[in-house]
Amino acid sequence: MDRQIHLGIFTLGTGNHTAGWRYPGADDSFTDLSVNQRIAATAERGLFDLMFVGDGLSANLASHPSYTVRLEPVTMLAALAMTTAHIGLGATMSTTYSDPYTVARAFASLDHISNGRAAWNAVTTAAAASGGNFGKVHPDHDTRYERAEEFIEVVRGLWDCWDDDAVIRDRKTGRYLDVSRIRALNHVGKHFSVRGPLNMGRCPQGQPVILQAGGSDPGHALAARSADVVFSVVQDFDEAKSAYASLKERVRRFGRDPDKVSILPGVMPIIGDTDAHAFEILNTLQGYLDSSEGLALLSARLGVDISRHPLDGPIPELSLPDTSHGFAKAMLSKARRDNMTLRDLYNLTAAARGHWVLCGSAKTVADTLEKWFVERAADGFNIMPAYFPEALNDFVDQVVPELQRRGVYRKAYSGMTLRDHLGLARPDLRS
Repeated sequence: MDRQIHLGIFTLGTGNHTAGWRYPGADDSFTDLSVNQRIAATAERGLFDLMFVGDGLSANLASHPSYTVRLEPVTMLAALAMTTAHIGLGATMSTTYSDPYTVARAFASLDHISNGRAAWNAVTTAAAASGGNFGKVHPDHDTRYERAEEFIEVVRGLWDCWDDDAVIRDRKTGRYLDVSRIRALNHVGKHFSVRGPLNMGRCPQGQPVILQAGGSDPGHALAARSADVVFSVVQDFDEAKSAYASLKERVRRFGRDPDKVSILPGVMPIIGDTDAHAFEILNTLQGYLDSSEGLALLSARLGVDISRHPLDGPIPELSLPDTSHGFAKAMLSKARRDNMTLRDLYNLTAAARGHWVLCGSAKTVADTLEKWFVERAADGFNIMPAYFPEALNDFVDQVVPELQRRGVYRKAYSGMTLRDHLGLARPDLRS
């Protein structure tokens, strides 16, 4: 079929399950470059579109180990560009605690280093504790998104300050640049004043790919206006299908082609020889969880302190902030639909931080992913292995061949850039 599943790999070196690092044989370091090199090589062997590295700007010591002990992602991805050839390389950089010139320059550099494989995940940074690391008061939700909208426009403007043929390198005349093909940006807005241009030529991709993962209404609007790939949080097929259709319609209202925006729900596949074996693996992982760790993570995800409620009682009536992101909404919806206890909910949260956990044999996992893709609840998936390297190996060696046999997943890369993988044209210069 013409439409093909897109796959990203969400990499946390200690595994996406909070206790994944404790699984026998699992890697237990996110600061060991060789661990990340193996992850990238395996994902590239599996013909993944993208390797994605999230980030945070504060040390939440009660959170996932890889959220606390981690490398700066753009630096790491630049190193991984040296040991990979095809897979896209995406990283988070905050629109709240960075500046447009730095972000534009960093991702343009990564695009040049990787020969056109860079992607920027534009996030507004939800964690209020981040402000103290920059000597700032954490802005409110609406201000963060207002700033983000202008931030992305400035970054894109900086990427387009150079024509493709501005660097001429004429040895006879001694002219290195045609300065008539380079423009200042001269942006003056509410949040930023940026002269430009960047001090490098235009990117191999024209512009690096934009990723977005906001779950609130302003987040969806930002994604529909600006993103090439949208990461989503789902727990239920019908809800995912409805959310997919809604976001595609938003994209259309912004005058964009909805088929050129890929929606990738996060999913943690637990793969066993049989469905029952897969659940045994999940139970083993869940047995490593500590209740205080799970409760702290759940409180952070919901934005509400739930430590005073009984663990084995029903989900209490919680008054979530109006700005709650997709994690909170998806988790509470599933909990109420499935009559979960608070303990069930914190187990779910600690397992995949609110993302969808899919247990089963390779065939069961492939059946489910194919259904979601064919029936347009997703354009692909952001795969979140519970632990490395075995859980990723299982997906690449067992699930990927199943999807290929069904004709819904590529058998070879068709190009060299991330835009090639995603079916996106190289953009013309914006006027």
